[in-house]
Amino acid sequence: MHPRFRILLSAVLLAAAFFAAPALCLLGAVPAQAQDALYTVPGVHVDAGGASSTEALNAAITQGRGQAFQVLFRRLTRQVDWSRQPALDGAALLRISRGYTIANERRSTTRYVADVTFMFNPDAVGRTLRAANIAFARAPSRPILVIPMSPGVSRAPWAQALMAPAFRKSLVPFTVSGAESDAELAGLNFDSAGWGDVSDVASRHRVTEVALVQAIYANGKMTVNIRRLGVGETPAKVSVDVPMVQTVSTTYPAAAQAAVRVIEDLWKTRSAVDFSQRGRLTADVRIASLAQWGDLQSQLAAISSVTGVTVAAMTVGYARINLTYMGGTEQLREAFAGAGLSLNNRGGQWTLARAGQ
Repeated sequence: MHPRFRILLSAVLLAAAFFAAPALCLLGAVPAQAQDALYTVPGVHVDAGGASSTEALNAAITQGRGQAFQVLFRRLTRQVDWSRQPALDGAALLRISRGYTIANERRSTTRYVADVTFMFNPDAVGRTLRAANIAFARAPSRPILVIPMSPGVSRAPWAQALMAPAFRKSLVPFTVSGAESDAELAGLNFDSAGWGDVSDVASRHRVTEVALVQAIYANGKMTVNIRRLGVGETPAKVSVDVPMVQTVSTTYPAAAQAAVRVIEDLWKTRSAVDFSQRGRLTADVRIASLAQWGDLQSQLAAISSVTGVTVAAMTVGYARINLTYMGGTEQLREAFAGAGLSLNNRGGQWTLARAGQ
């Protein structure tokens, strides 16, 4: 086949694929396994009494469901919104629940004690939070590499505090850099470090985001400084003071927990979507084949904040698409990154591509 006819045929096939369904409704869903984990609250300890064993059980489950919803609410929302948690009665909590499982059960005729795992319905919880105009995250964070510093890159005991089990249970999946990276990071400067200084280590850990977590003791107080580095992003710094607990070493666990909360809030600020906010943008996409277009559709369908896609124009190898979405552009970019896509603004024109291209 003559090369010109091959190009024309490709254009015709792409046009057919695009314009056969010019308005794609992409009310996407987070992958089921990740969403189930996000909306599951394990290990809620309940202890309640009642006139009978059944009454005690019902009272304990009702009590625990309220505690679990508070955990879930704080998991999904920014700390600034915690005081706005909707006041749900028992019936409302039951409506957003998907069930529970029980462990370590002990009961008598008038008392019930157990550890309960509660599962919530993502759609029902979403409707509740949207009705209250509260921004919330709908998917877990991408993995983040944590590099312990005090003031330079360090190991124990600060690194040990950051590797504690409670830290690993955070909503944000962390990996703490190991001793094998110390030599490579030895000259790292907290205040001036950029992505280029950590990119090789980040690549080995398969992450696109790094948090330098520095603990400094001075003037009788501990300060935790966090510098966030990301691919193609301006570094961001946040600091928090931590009350001393006797000595520096005994204060490290509390400082690590403070670091967790700060990093989680940094992530939620970027990812928590205000579903009352609507946006629209036009992006250029390079399309090499119908298979690639199909992959892009699948990736877009996994992004819950994208509500629609239409094709505005097309030429051989490229398409211009209109996106409608909920939330702001920063939250949209974060959601795209979580789906393996890169959304960038160059000179006022948005471009959409696979991450790393």
